[in-house]
Amino acid sequence: MLRRLYDWTMAKASHRHAEGWLAAVSFVESSFFPIPPHPLLGLMCLAEPKKAVRFALITTLFSVFGGIFGYLIGYFVYDLVGQPMLEALGLAKSFPKVRCYFQQHGELAVLLGAMTPLPFKLLTIMAGFMKMNFLTFVISALVGRGAIFMTVGVLFRLFGAPIKAVIDKHLGKVTVLFGVLLVGGFAVITLIGGSAGGDKGASSECAASAEAAPAP
Repeated sequence: MLRRLYDWTMAKASHRHAEGWLAAVSFVESSFFPIPPHPLLGLMCLAEPKKAVRFALITTLFSVFGGIFGYLIGYFVYDLVGQPMLEALGLAKSFPKVRCYFQQHGELAVLLGAMTPLPFKLLTIMAGFMKMNFLTFVISALVGRGAIFMTVGVLFRLFGAPIKAVIDKHLGKVTVLFGVLLVGGFAVITLIGGSAGGDKGASSECAASAEAAPAP
């Protein structure tokens, strides 16, 4: 079953319209779509390693374009669109805590958030809501998204064929390993987030704000 699903997904990843799907998913994920583009990007890079950098560039640019759309939602229509959207995605409860981190760290919150599996849409909408400088926001998003996606593209371009051979041969083991790393990654990010900047007092203050203040 796993092998058939893998083969089917690889075929779709090399489809002639795959780049369009990658661009669309990258755009909407940065503003309102719950599924990130990382899995599709990885599979497309596996299917065609020689185009990995191109795929990564598409993902980066359209993720930033989508982030700009999210920024505009937060800036102009948060009450009308942004808040109901975050509630529908189950992210509204995180709003006060993220707003506290924005107040303390500014553009660094966007830069670091863009490089992690944290919901990027929450950060883009928050940046608009907080009236963050637009140029600073775009640069931070571009650097953060580019750092993670272009790294994937370059690695697959350099080592894609050997990586694909390993996955083809040991699909089950690779799947288990990926799951373990993903869960571990979220755990590390949570720990880092709890002690961001080494300021325990600030972290506690933001955690308290999440409990005391409802999303605006």
